[in-house]
Amino acid sequence: MLQPDRETRAEWTKTVTAFVDEFVEGLEAAPASTPGPAVMPPSPAETPGELADLLAQFGEAARQAVETAGPRFLAYFPTGGLYSSALAELLAQVTNRYTGVASTAPALVALEHSVIRWFCTEFGLPEGSGGVFTTGASLATLSAVHTAREHHGVAREGVVYVTAHTHHCVAKAARITGFPPERVRVVPGLRMDVGQARAMIAADRRAGLKPFLVVGTAGATSTGIVDPLDDIAALAEAEDLWFHVDGAYGGAFQLTARGREALRGVDRADSIAWDPHKSLFLPYGTGVLLVRDEARLRAAHVADGDYLQDFDHGTGVPNYSDLGPELTREFRGLRVWLPLHLHGVAAFRAALDEKLDLAAEVRTALDGIDGLEVLPSELSVVVFRCADDETSERLLTAINDSRRFFLSSTRLDGRYALRLCVLSHRTHREHVTEFVELVRRLSAAPAR
Repeated sequence: MLQPDRETRAEWTKTVTAFVDEFVEGLEAAPASTPGPAVMPPSPAETPGELADLLAQFGEAARQAVETAGPRFLAYFPTGGLYSSALAELLAQVTNRYTGVASTAPALVALEHSVIRWFCTEFGLPEGSGGVFTTGASLATLSAVHTAREHHGVAREGVVYVTAHTHHCVAKAARITGFPPERVRVVPGLRMDVGQARAMIAADRRAGLKPFLVVGTAGATSTGIVDPLDDIAALAEAEDLWFHVDGAYGGAFQLTARGREALRGVDRADSIAWDPHKSLFLPYGTGVLLVRDEARLRAAHVADGDYLQDFDHGTGVPNYSDLGPELTREFRGLRVWLPLHLHGVAAFRAALDEKLDLAAEVRTALDGIDGLEVLPSELSVVVFRCADDETSERLLTAINDSRRFFLSSTRLDGRYALRLCVLSHRTHREHVTEFVELVRRLSAAPAR
């Protein structure tokens, strides 16, 4: 039967809770990675299975992975996945409310929208701003590029301006929305060279093209470096371009004093994409798009059908289906609303400040190790390398093979570099101290 009775629900919940408790308690000692094969399980049986057996199968599959929930995952952008957010998701999925059209659950949409409005305030966006929760910054960026294209009325002749360090989701969004690859211009510089961008825009106009979108990055994936957002905003205003900020990683640092200083000019953006599942420590699948003018977002996405005629569109809160490509969507906002209210915003500000402090300590410590070069980086990303690419690759392999930590790599100026990001809410000083000592020991070991 598909509707279990109260006794069965209690038994299932107890079994799952025990699994969750054991998992969370084991994260401190868990390996940073456990390689395993992709073994296909059998197809579902016609007869009921046992939850304990199925959980054991799931647990083994989950164990054979990079431990993204643990304190020693320093690759890419760590996300611990707050327990409070997981509880919120349980509540949202059990109540199973539809929030694509506000009139089906207006009070819940108002709850979700209150978080969007608070984000707009934190980013300094004006009255009339708004946004929508998405599955991630990639989808948010797609909606932003589409909105910019619609607002400026451009087609294949439109031109987008990025840097070599702009996330590839921007070029992907441009391709999906109809722009050929050659319409995405790469402006030189580790940070965007605004003078070069201005010259490229002028050249494109002379060639009969239509520049319409410039993208500034608030925390590049490789380095954490922030583009000169204020200068890019001034350029966008002077050239009548849509100014989009990719804050997928760095956006939440706006909650801190140092972050606001680094992100100066973000309040002038037409749109901002960022991922609470990165720097707000929430589970994967939690992105957000904020826009300076919600009416423009709505104009670019609104659609209707006869089957929607029974809905009340005068609730006073947005129909999220009018602000993005999804008509069907779950109640996505509770996973953000509950942690912010349960823990209090100050706890998030303090955690983000801790990550900035820890990254600064790692930079200083690595800079003191013979044979290592610490490269330019910002926020909570640290990039370093050895004297040559081969030695750098060997060091990364040795670090990851230790299974105590998991790092990633990148390339800067064509050379191989190791990259780490301190971001999980479970990563603290004792973990980065252990990491530095591991690097010191491995760097001193003779090559084999």
